[in-house]
Amino acid sequence: MQASRKFTTQDIVLMAMLAAVNGVLTMYLSPVNKLLTSLGGPIATSVTTGLYIVYGLLAYYIIRKPGTAAITFMIGGTIQALTGPTYGIPACFTAAACYAVVAEGLFAAFRYKKWSTGVMMLAGGALVPLWFVFAAQMFKYTAWPAGVLAAALAVRIVSGVVLCGLLAKVIGDAVEKTGLLRRFALGMKG
Repeated sequence: MQASRKFTTQDIVLMAMLAAVNGVLTMYLSPVNKLLTSLGGPIATSVTTGLYIVYGLLAYYIIRKPGTAAITFMIGGTIQALTGPTYGIPACFTAAACYAVVAEGLFAAFRYKKWSTGVMMLAGGALVPLWFVFAAQMFKYTAWPAGVLAAALAVRIVSGVVLCGLLAKVIGDAVEKTGLLRRFALGMKG
């Protein structure tokens, strides 16, 4: 499917572009999340979780090379940190590292060969729990009642499945049909 596992300039540009788009999106999502928190607490704000992480999984789906998530999420974390994040600079890098570790591990387990809708949805949901554990400590989620904590995690996982995994697959496939990705692994698939 792919001739080389080395990153091309095009790969790096795509990762940076997706991370930059995420940086802008995050600036708009943060106030929305604060509003959702005021309206429906931690469960309501959990609905948008998948949108924060879709860019890294989309990059992986298109490029399909080991290290894609690590690079993309770290670029994204850096951009978020430079834009003055609502939730603090440490959160940007901790979240990026959590997402990268999970994505890299998951796709390594699949030997970078499985990219079905089910695998992408699994990946989207799997990206959520590790960061949730760190976020619970950083943002004092541990003070929430156990039922609220469990419900918030469940909603975040569903958001990851749909707004990250499924959305990354849908966007990637739609862009692939235009022919714009013919130089990437997604566009070269048989």
